Amino acid sequence: MAGGLTAEWLAARFAGAPTELVQRASEFVGEIGTPSATPEALSQAARRALAAALARTADRGAALDLLAADALVTVALAAQVEADPAGLERFARELRDRDATAL
Repeated sequence: MAGGLTAEWLAARFAGAPTELVQRASEFVGEIGTPSATPEALSQAARRALAAALARTADRGAALDLLAADALVTVALAAQVEADPAGLERFARELRDRDATAL
């Protein structure tokens, strides 16, 4: 992941996923507005996706937002492994703890 996360890196992680899921997850990543995403930026996109899902629980679209949140947490963890494998446990704990208190 030298040089930061690129669109190509993210596309490779989403390879084989349903088009609608990739598009929705990419929308949340785009909202972050960082040209070179980091594990933290991806986790921020995941939090946005989860918030969107929780805001529209009566809408069937909430399921797609929830799936996008899950996919974005997964790629945030993958990005962390590539950036700093030794920091994965810390990153995962911080992600869990920060998100638990936000809900």
